[in-house]
Amino acid sequence: MFGRKTQDSDNQSTNRWLIVGLGNPGPEYEKTRHNIGAMVITQMAATAGVKFSSHKARANVAEFKLGFGGEAPSLVVATLRCYMNESGGPTKALADFYKIKGDHIIIAHDELDIPYQAIRVKFGGGDNGHNGLKSITSALGKADYFRLRLGIGRPPGQQDPADFVLKPFSSAEKKSIDEFLITGGQAVESLVQFGLEKTQQNFNS
Repeated sequence: MFGRKTQDSDNQSTNRWLIVGLGNPGPEYEKTRHNIGAMVITQMAATAGVKFSSHKARANVAEFKLGFGGEAPSLVVATLRCYMNESGGPTKALADFYKIKGDHIIIAHDELDIPYQAIRVKFGGGDNGHNGLKSITSALGKADYFRLRLGIGRPPGQQDPADFVLKPFSSAEKKSIDEFLITGGQAVESLVQFGLEKTQQNFNS
């Protein structure tokens, strides 16, 4: 489970991870499908018992250790105070501030091409038309970072995907949303502790 809050100095940033949950700011978007990444990060902070603070990089951040002891990894979890297509600037600013490289960055985001509640974890690759990933890859100058792909499924019928992602989850989906958020956080924890291959084996449903 998630550990305690950390106050480690910057010289330990080699064991520090940045986990960014994508979404749009404001209460009107808070519970929409497009914000599932930010929702996972919020759940992670709640599970760890830490509160977010405002960061100058247009982000809300919290930091805690995953476990105990000097070798325990430190997680910086963040939600962004910008719209999805502007995610790159704040993400890069956080990575620079905390001195975290791409192989220690995890981006949690919604994914239309996998079923609701399914999870896929990967490293690198294209943005698949996701404006948040497109912005981040552009800002970082490369696509070499981890992605926590959180399935929201395709819209029913002829509904526009752009409209679908900005709608709240359905009544049926809401019944399992808490489990989905917790599992998303556990996948992040697994990725940090055990690496990509084992996490894919255990979580890529």
